[in-house]
Amino acid sequence: MNYPIYLDYNATTPCAPEVIEAMLPYFGVHFGNAASKSHSYGWMAENAVETAREQIANLIGAQSKEIIFTSGATEAINLAIKGIFDLKKGEKQHFITCQTEHKAILDTFKSIESEGAEVTYLPVDREGKIDLEQLKTSILPHTKMIALMWANNETGVIHPMEEIKKIAEERVIILFSDGVQAAGKIPISVKGIHMMAISAHKLYGPKGVGALYIRHNHPLPKPFAQIDGGGHEKGFRSGTLNVPGIVGFGKAAELKLKKMETERNRLETLRNKLEMNLLKLPDTFLNGSQNERLPHVTNIAFGGVEGVELLRKINQKVAVSSGSACTSISPKASHVLQGMGLDSDLGRASVRFSLGKGTSESDIDFTIQWVKRVVEEMRNGF
Repeated sequence: MNYPIYLDYNATTPCAPEVIEAMLPYFGVHFGNAASKSHSYGWMAENAVETAREQIANLIGAQSKEIIFTSGATEAINLAIKGIFDLKKGEKQHFITCQTEHKAILDTFKSIESEGAEVTYLPVDREGKIDLEQLKTSILPHTKMIALMWANNETGVIHPMEEIKKIAEERVIILFSDGVQAAGKIPISVKGIHMMAISAHKLYGPKGVGALYIRHNHPLPKPFAQIDGGGHEKGFRSGTLNVPGIVGFGKAAELKLKKMETERNRLETLRNKLEMNLLKLPDTFLNGSQNERLPHVTNIAFGGVEGVELLRKINQKVAVSSGSACTSISPKASHVLQGMGLDSDLGRASVRFSLGKGTSESDIDFTIQWVKRVVEEMRNGF
């Protein structure tokens, strides 16, 4: 198949060749169940899982025993939020999050709201930033959790996590973060965070495997398990472990840790070139902060064109999206851009470009020319 240039790395990434190579033996030769403790097939699988656990912990500055494997970030998010709510059922409970969080966060909070939880959804400004003073004043005596993503999946805007950590620590409140888009892209540390969700397929690992970091040796409560079964993963997540996927996740984390800084600088240079040239078009705007953001992402609004048609035409030769892959089928403006104050027409005519390790300068040069051509032709009625 003649694929277009791929600039949708925030949606998913291809498995790195080294990741595939690391995974393959665990589909066939080393096929044991990591929970089989009585023979070498199980021991081999268990050792591979523990190696991966350590590789992932190293990426985020955690201890290996603090990594709990899940089927992905969505499950990790549900475990963290519903797990705390279920643990405190019967109590008055309040949670704080943000209007521009990923749908996996927002929908999980809607679920516990239907069961009696109070949830405050912090607004953002035109750059996608929260007001830290508003965060502080939103905290109530019965606030159980602050849940704020490290970096936004649509705009790349980074929350001021160090300041947020201090607020949570001072008030002795659980701080949970969706670290999916940040882990492996920028240096992060879980110091001061109680729980964090991450995903393999956003950092050149396989789909269908993720993890929840849960802080060890701390008085704040840990989540109540959401899946009943054999008590795997320290009782937090029952179910036979996806050994090949976990091995791939670990290898991907190891590779990202080694190459993060050089790749970050390379992609930022390419992103800036793309952005600078596209913003030369009249009636074109950057969505989000130009400073505190991920190095490989830009989200640009193109005035004077119809959004669905714009996306369709660009995607003929360059694969991009209008926002989260989870909501890309909707013709509506994304909730993130709406939360930032964009009107619906401009929100629909916004495109997220997210670069990755396969992106070359020639890809960026072509994309600049192609997008300019599409926008100009649409504005001229072609």
